[in-house]
Amino acid sequence: MGDIIELKAQARDRAGKGAARELRRNNMVPAVIYGDNKDPLMISLPYKELSLQINKGGFQNTVLEIDVDGKKHKVLPKDYQREPVRDFFTHVDFLRIGKNTKVTVEIPVHYINEEECPGIKVGGVLNVVRYTLEVACRADAIPEAFEIDLTGLEIDDVIHASKIKLPDGVSMTVTDRDPTMCSIAPPTVAPAEDEDEEAPAADEVAVVGDEEAGDAEESKE
Repeated sequence: MGDIIELKAQARDRAGKGAARELRRNNMVPAVIYGDNKDPLMISLPYKELSLQINKGGFQNTVLEIDVDGKKHKVLPKDYQREPVRDFFTHVDFLRIGKNTKVTVEIPVHYINEEECPGIKVGGVLNVVRYTLEVACRADAIPEAFEIDLTGLEIDDVIHASKIKLPDGVSMTVTDRDPTMCSIAPPTVAPAEDEDEEAPAADEVAVVGDEEAGDAEESKE
């Protein structure tokens, strides 16, 4: 996990659609901080700074420190809403992080070393089943990404989630099966057949035609 990102926010004492619309007109986004056995805290965030963080990617795996009128809260984004027509952010939910808070998160999975995969070299195709893996871990120790090494894989080889080396304190949320992550599939297009083997030579066609013509003459006699 990288450095903790700080955002400045303002406390708000009014809820409801009217108050939310007024905030958005002023380029602010209503949000709430909850959890850790404390009362929910209603806040508003500057739209520009918030949208920048969301659009960077990995927002819901990023621990933030929100400064609310001088008091700092360590949080993890849990959900955010968009306006469906104009596509702007309308609300964010943050989970307050306490000591040893555990969270469930989706971690990106990167597939590396395709150039070292024999199955791909002979025409096989990397068939990715999952681009993320859901895990449980401490909120202050969220992995940035997992890697699956394709080195040495042949056609029809299958990689399951158990092949991913998880850091200490990180566990998969799925325990009743071993999810498939990827496989090396056979080529989807069969190699073209040799046209010389399919089409008869021109002199062969001529001979066949002469023989048929001779047979026809004999039948007339």
